[in-house]
Amino acid sequence: MKPRWGLRLRIFLFFAALWTAATTSVIAALWLGWARGGGAQGFVLAGVAAGLALLALSTLAWRVFDAHVAVPVERLAAGLRAGAHGGPGPAEDAARYLGDLAPAAAAAAGRLGAAEIAAARRVAEATESLAAERARLTAVLSRLPVATVLIGPDRRIALYDGQAAALLAQAGAPRLGAPITDYLEAAPLEAAFRAAVAGEAQFVATLTGGMARSTARLRSLGSDGSALLVLEQAETLQPDEARPLVYDFSLLERAPDPVLERRALGDLACVVFDTETTGLDPACDALVQVAALRVLGCRQVPGERFETLVDPGRPIPALATRVHGIDNARVAGAPTPREAADRPAGFARDSVLVAHNAPFDIGFLNRAGGVWDHPVLDTVLLSAVLFGTGESHSLDALCDRLGVAIPPERRHTAMGDAEATAEAFCRMLPMLEARGLRTFGDVVAETRCHGRLLADLNAPSAARA
Repeated sequence: MKPRWGLRLRIFLFFAALWTAATTSVIAALWLGWARGGGAQGFVLAGVAAGLALLALSTLAWRVFDAHVAVPVERLAAGLRAGAHGGPGPAEDAARYLGDLAPAAAAAAGRLGAAEIAAARRVAEATESLAAERARLTAVLSRLPVATVLIGPDRRIALYDGQAAALLAQAGAPRLGAPITDYLEAAPLEAAFRAAVAGEAQFVATLTGGMARSTARLRSLGSDGSALLVLEQAETLQPDEARPLVYDFSLLERAPDPVLERRALGDLACVVFDTETTGLDPACDALVQVAALRVLGCRQVPGERFETLVDPGRPIPALATRVHGIDNARVAGAPTPREAADRPAGFARDSVLVAHNAPFDIGFLNRAGGVWDHPVLDTVLLSAVLFGTGESHSLDALCDRLGVAIPPERRHTAMGDAEATAEAFCRMLPMLEARGLRTFGDVVAETRCHGRLLADLNAPSAARA
């Protein structure tokens, strides 16, 4: 309900009441000193009493302003920031003591969000036919007995088809934006690049580690150094196998800064991951599920994901099963914690790890025997940077704030929570840039101011968000 008095009148009345209370306190203190006999002792007593009274009034004024002004303003700012990037925007009662500011902010964010949704709808309609063409092209390429890889000027993979995914997987998990030399021996490939300057070169490509060879053709696509690689001895995929055509043509246009701290947020290659466990203590509990997916720039990379159940080697408590739905029967025959902690290592190579309360998950992976020493961005801390420490930073609260829907059946599954974290992360990246945090180093420096949040979240008495 809208307050009966205007904002300016209430501010005037508040300060008038504060002045009245302060004056009354000083007069009362002077009277107390006079009543105790006056003189030096009386004036000292009056000064102490007046100081304590003014301290109490100052504390009260701070508490009132914090609750009625500072916190609502933070909430309005967070709501406006979310609404400007497609989120639900601020609620009209977020700052009911600030007069018409909250309804006006909600209306402005609503109009902006509606305009953004309308623009997105027009883009979706315009690209619908392109999506159909892409599906047909994917089907055609995947049925040809060749593997196709588009390589950017800096030797990073900008496109691969289903055949290439199957072939490259023999050397490691296919990763868009990864150096092609992670999969093919560098010397023959570089020789082919030199020979293909005038057009096309044929050579024998060797998967890293000498695991397999393939007759290959490399065709130069122009003076920028990009090239199309065709591997001719790939096996045709079966009809029921995945047939991805994964690409990001922006990889042909720019190279990320080689220094991670200076790298733009839009150039980050990230692996978003989550775990499910037998309990909340990494020192004595164990993994039961691990999932991860890749994010390049501000979007999830289709098909680049990893998920596995884990046999913890001990009974899963019924309380844990009620949370994530994984019981002893489901994990029978699954990889051990050590195997599960090692398997995503190549998948996360040269990537920034992203998780919600990352110390919890990394603690379990490291204790299982994995080596997870990658740079990390924690969405708990990113939420604190954007929305203030006074808000809840659980995964559910963050997703509600950003308009990210988590299907109930996917909540508290490793992949479901990883997908929700990835979507929230992608929505926060442009908001961080709007705050002036444009590089990985900028964001890390800002999150260090909120590190205490994770310490409190992972205290022995705290429950996991």
